[in-house]
Amino acid sequence: MAQTTQYELQLARRMSRLGTETAFEVLNKARALERQGKSIIHLEIGEPDFDTPANVVEAAVDALHKGWTHYGPSAGLPELRQTIADYVSRTRDVKVTPEEVVVVPGGKPIIFFTILTLIDEGDEVIYPNPGFPIYESMIHYVGGRAVPIQLREERDFSLNVDELAALITDRTKLIILNSPQNPTGGVMQRKDVEQVAKVIGDRNILVLSDEIYSRLLFEGEHFSIMSVPGMQERTILLDGFSKTYAMTGWRMGYGVMRADLAAHITRLMTNSNSCTASFTQVAGIEALRGDQSSVDHMCAEFKRRRDAFVAGLNKIKGFSCRMPKGAFYVFPNITKTGWKSKPLADALLEQAGVAALSGTAFGGFGEGYLRFSVANSLENLQQALDRIDQWTKQNL
Repeated sequence: MAQTTQYELQLARRMSRLGTETAFEVLNKARALERQGKSIIHLEIGEPDFDTPANVVEAAVDALHKGWTHYGPSAGLPELRQTIADYVSRTRDVKVTPEEVVVVPGGKPIIFFTILTLIDEGDEVIYPNPGFPIYESMIHYVGGRAVPIQLREERDFSLNVDELAALITDRTKLIILNSPQNPTGGVMQRKDVEQVAKVIGDRNILVLSDEIYSRLLFEGEHFSIMSVPGMQERTILLDGFSKTYAMTGWRMGYGVMRADLAAHITRLMTNSNSCTASFTQVAGIEALRGDQSSVDHMCAEFKRRRDAFVAGLNKIKGFSCRMPKGAFYVFPNITKTGWKSKPLADALLEQAGVAALSGTAFGGFGEGYLRFSVANSLENLQQALDRIDQWTKQNL
């Protein structure tokens, strides 16, 4: 029986501008179908299907036994901040100090806090579309103007620097980059990253560089805009542990940025979360310093699955799929099915038992595409291909 109240809920106007992340909605719907007895293959959620490496788990358990169960500094434990500074210095070929590192519970707080800190009402933020939906949601939430730059299939979903240049105005305050990219698996080549820096020139524009998938790259080497001379002080690097070390539930990410900005991001941490859990941070030190073979193994396995799944999709009527270069997603074009993205994703879930996301969950330019995560076993991926193929033969 529904509960009634005499008091109307009066939400702040800004709540009407807040979006969501469709992956969790589809996951909930898929689980509801499973409770009804339906078999569902989960290719909707962006989460590695591997266990957290044993050495990292053991480090966390040891930390719990040693009493790492209390508050820590809002910006993160000094030893983890030093470890991250050393890691970023080494991998991005820049000099980073612990004062430039802020540890947060997951990657999203760096997106949210950066936009809260920098963007006033009417300020423009250029962001990739299709892209991670939280970018657009947060820009709208704070009253900024979200300016999408379309990632095009014919460019393997890499950003067109000339189009970016045309979008920059006097109101542009922030540019968001994401490589390897969610949802397309697109990767920005070094020359494109350097061209972005050249287009920005000497303008006082900051870049939020989301590099959460930087270790899940299938060819070439990752290159950060932070590594371009003159760009370090204008770059906020977002990275973390969720994807690289299969630590999604541990909730730990970090931002690397100029020290004066880090102080403001830390104030937001103090006001919102107080700090990231201490024992997970101790585990994070082990993740970065310890054996990295699990990361290499996971990346190789994702590549094997990517190869098999893309090959299979390209044999299915109405589907065509480019080969993603990073992350663990594939983003097939489905326009030749004659279906719009959302109805097709719904039909595949409800009728074929395959959970995927509509391309429109990642912005308007995602229409005509679906996103599948290959973070599932090769056996389940093959079964998903069989189910999709069977469905298309019956319905197209």
